[in-house]
Amino acid sequence: MTVVMYGTGWCAFCMMARRLLRGKGVEFQEIRVDDDPEQRRVMEERSGRHTVPQVFAGEDHLGGYTDLVELDQRGELDERLGL
Repeated sequence: MTVVMYGTGWCAFCMMARRLLRGKGVEFQEIRVDDDPEQRRVMEERSGRHTVPQVFAGEDHLGGYTDLVELDQRGELDERLGL
């Protein structure tokens, strides 16, 4: 399963999401929306949100950093990530 994270280089929540995913051993593709405004539009269209990060596992929208933490606390994140 491909995990994609839309983010920016300077966002603290993006940094924390990267750390969380890497800590779980998840390889992910990062799309920098601060480098490519067209990708920000794609992110907003896919997620319905304008904040970063936005994380997808395949076509499954997992949400932003706080959503990832909530999923992890409920014991659902690993399964959604395909671990």
